Amino acid sequence: MEQTVDYYEILGVPRGASQEDIRKAYRKLARKHHPDVNPGDKQAEERFKQISQAYHVLGDPQRRRKYDQFGHAWQQAQQGGQATSQDFATFVYQHFGAGSFAEMFGDLFGDLGFGPEGFGARPEPGGRPTRRVPRRGQDVRQDLPVSFEEAVNGAERSFTLETADACPQCDGLGGTLETCPQCGGSGRGRGVRFAGMPVGCPRCEGTGEVVVARCPGCRGTGEKLRRSRVKVKIPAGIADGTPLRLAGQGGRGLFGGPNGDLVFTVRVRPHAFFERRGDDIHVKLPISLTEAALGAEVSVPTVRGHAKLQVPAGSRSGQVLRLRGQGAPKVGQGEHRGDMYIELVVAPPRHLSRKARELLEQLRDELTEDPRADLPGGP
Repeated sequence: MEQTVDYYEILGVPRGASQEDIRKAYRKLARKHHPDVNPGDKQAEERFKQISQAYHVLGDPQRRRKYDQFGHAWQQAQQGGQATSQDFATFVYQHFGAGSFAEMFGDLFGDLGFGPEGFGARPEPGGRPTRRVPRRGQDVRQDLPVSFEEAVNGAERSFTLETADACPQCDGLGGTLETCPQCGGSGRGRGVRFAGMPVGCPRCEGTGEVVVARCPGCRGTGEKLRRSRVKVKIPAGIADGTPLRLAGQGGRGLFGGPNGDLVFTVRVRPHAFFERRGDDIHVKLPISLTEAALGAEVSVPTVRGHAKLQVPAGSRSGQVLRLRGQGAPKVGQGEHRGDMYIELVVAPPRHLSRKARELLEQLRDELTEDPRADLPGGP
């Protein structure tokens, strides 16, 4: 009996791993064992197929949930015997793939001759069974770290991508196909039943076709690594966690289906001076004792350079002033921008000359106002 290998073990991740951890594990293993990297290595080729199959299930949250719930119960179906309705649903999922439930039953009853035209409708002679329908490739997700300034002002990044695409020599089929000799192209297993109904052919896995000659271009995997240069435009004012989608740059489609998308999730690195809250930017600005007491016009760093700020006389630490229009742009709203809020921090001098100390002592004697007079229990 064929030994079942747990998909989590194949990818080397725990069952509680995040989708990002699963994706990273797959990419690392796929690069290591891809046939293009290991020409002529049959073990690496077989290992690559196992890795791809495991990621096909665990890389999709819906398929993963079903796998976690049902496991490899489909093996029980091959042994025959009694089965519950839940076992039947489990077998349909494991044998026909992890699409929607309607897709799974559509594949099953199509193979049994209950096609979209009603009972008794069967594929045209020489045509492919209904399971080989075009399927869209999976989306590939990747974090995109950007600086605070890039997120506020906008930027453009260029990347060299290395993704798996359908082999152009065999159109992703893996080689030369011929009608399956075991099922005669029907995709149905002969004499094999489950819950009183025939199941897919074990030789061709329900497709009605088998590979008789491996494609020399992809060594039977149906995939070729594709390197491409792409540009990602980062809109001005984009917020942390925003997705950026590149259509058709993701996982390859199956049986002529379109490729998935490449989805970047923007991760804005924190800034030492600026703090963003929505479209507004907040900063803490140190000012001197004399600037606070007498008032002054000071220069304030902004995301677009420097701006002038009028500090009123008698300012205190914690007082907040506003510069209109010096915040982040509002995405999709033209030139509209948020504001900048400046919290004043009165900073005492760190180095005093003898003369400066004497002047401060004189000032202390002249200023009789108690700054703590308004506190509870004050004099």
